Amino acid sequence: MKPETLAAPSWSTASFGSEADTSPMELTALNEHLQHCNSSHGLVFRLRCAAEALNGFASARFMISLGLVALPALVLSLFL
Repeated sequence: MKPETLAAPSWSTASFGSEADTSPMELTALNEHLQHCNSSHGLVFRLRCAAEALNGFASARFMISLGLVALPALVLSLFL
């Protein structure tokens, strides 16, 4: 019985055997991308983050949140 042999992976890298390094063109593209990402953090981004945080807070405490919303309605219905 012949044992199965695993073939060595055959891939090549962009460094072609030398030390991997970034080119100035890659660094420029990365810098442009980071500037674009940082500039997109305006008011809408902050509002969306706040809404997601509030949603996470309320969904983790759904029954308590439901009670806090229903309690004033119940109190108002008793007095009116």
